[in-house]
Amino acid sequence: MELLSPAGNVDKLRYCYAYGADAAYIGLKNFSLRVKADNFYADEFLRVRKLKEQYPGRRLHCALNISFHNSEIDRLMSDLPYFKEYPIDAFIVQDLGIVPILQKNFPDAQLHLSTQASCMNREAVKMYRSLGFSRVVMGREASLKEIAEIKDAVPDMEIECFVHGAMCIAYAGRCLMSAYLNGRSAQEGFCSHTCRWDYDVMLPGSNADSGPYSPVAKSIAQSGELVLREHKRPDEYFPVYEGENFTAVLSSKDLCMIDHLAELKKAGVDSLKIEGRMKSVYYVAMITRAYRKALDALDGKISDAEAGPFVEELYKVSHRPYATGFYFSRTDADVTVSGASESTWDLCAEIGAAISELDMEKILEKGSALEKRRAEEYESLVPQAKAAYDQRVKSLPDRYLPGVAKKDGWKMYPLKAMNMIDGDTKLELVTPDISHAEIKKDDYVLVNPNTGEIYRWCCDGHPAVIYTSSEIPSGALLRSFVAKNPRASGKR
Repeated sequence: MELLSPAGNVDKLRYCYAYGADAAYIGLKNFSLRVKADNFYADEFLRVRKLKEQYPGRRLHCALNISFHNSEIDRLMSDLPYFKEYPIDAFIVQDLGIVPILQKNFPDAQLHLSTQASCMNREAVKMYRSLGFSRVVMGREASLKEIAEIKDAVPDMEIECFVHGAMCIAYAGRCLMSAYLNGRSAQEGFCSHTCRWDYDVMLPGSNADSGPYSPVAKSIAQSGELVLREHKRPDEYFPVYEGENFTAVLSSKDLCMIDHLAELKKAGVDSLKIEGRMKSVYYVAMITRAYRKALDALDGKISDAEAGPFVEELYKVSHRPYATGFYFSRTDADVTVSGASESTWDLCAEIGAAISELDMEKILEKGSALEKRRAEEYESLVPQAKAAYDQRVKSLPDRYLPGVAKKDGWKMYPLKAMNMIDGDTKLELVTPDISHAEIKKDDYVLVNPNTGEIYRWCCDGHPAVIYTSSEIPSGALLRSFVAKNPRASGKR
């Protein structure tokens, strides 16, 4: 089975491939249901081409899955030359109006039907096959039984299914709540996730902040006995529950099928899709890696015990309680939640490939020259001036940073800081093949490559390399421990 991961920008695309995805899906500006993702634009196609060369055999899917207005069709036509700069293997679409346009201009690219099209039965799949589609992304309401029946009826059609990430409360994600409450249409890529906002259950005219907030209404709302029921569906209930700082009405659990990959394979699923083009680099890397290792275990490439530590990392990223969606029973999908478990780890830095010996020597020379210059200046001072200088160094340590000195066996790696790193930060290294490994304080220093100075602390915007005794593989991330109390364990 193919593992398909989300790439909201070029950096995320790189980590999709590095952490084990067979394919990644991207969006191009203005034509994706994730407009708030960075998406791709300008000359980024050059970096995408290089990534495809660096990771041969990896595929690139492009989501053009909005509902098109006439003006957007016109813009699509004018942007076609730009789209052709990307090495796109497949387009994900829901609007049939753009199918002939894509077929004419991208004859070698496959057509994948978006989940937004709500394809749920074998006859619909046959129809889409006749239109030139080679793959259907199933509506998330499809059960494994239905998917197996569709694969049996249309064996030459590839089946793609979401296996991990946020689930929309609306049918196949076709939601109108955002447009109604916030003037932002989910079908045009502007979903404001109104189903996950925090609401209060109140009596008309009351005010939760200044009163009168009825204690009777609050008591009933917190009892867990309230449900929503539509008049013509007397046997269907949506629970309503008010907690300390939220009311859960329409927010669903997160999907997680990592324990059921064998069942998905047996049903005939060809591609496993992870949701999350708006998620962080850390999220994309950790989730992709977990499913890669689980798939490798399923295929007998590694043991379940070897895959275990990587799968456990699913619970170290922020998420809502996990569920299996509609695959086995809609009962699980109907349970609403609010809030999410907070990760105990933050991504604090991306680390590049080791810099050359020549470049490392240049940085070390800067550190040596800095220390030599300071020593000469210090020795030229009279005793009273030396005392004053010592006091300044003590009171302004960030202004008098020490120069880096050569250490045998140590290497330097470029470091892009995301969050604060200082001497008290607990750090772990994560890579495509190392679940996590602690980097101890004595095993590294952070260096300004422009001056040769050793940082006392480092954060976003600081030019930095990490000088360390640890061997750091390609694609490594550095994470920092943060003391947070999970609001929901999300354990399966």
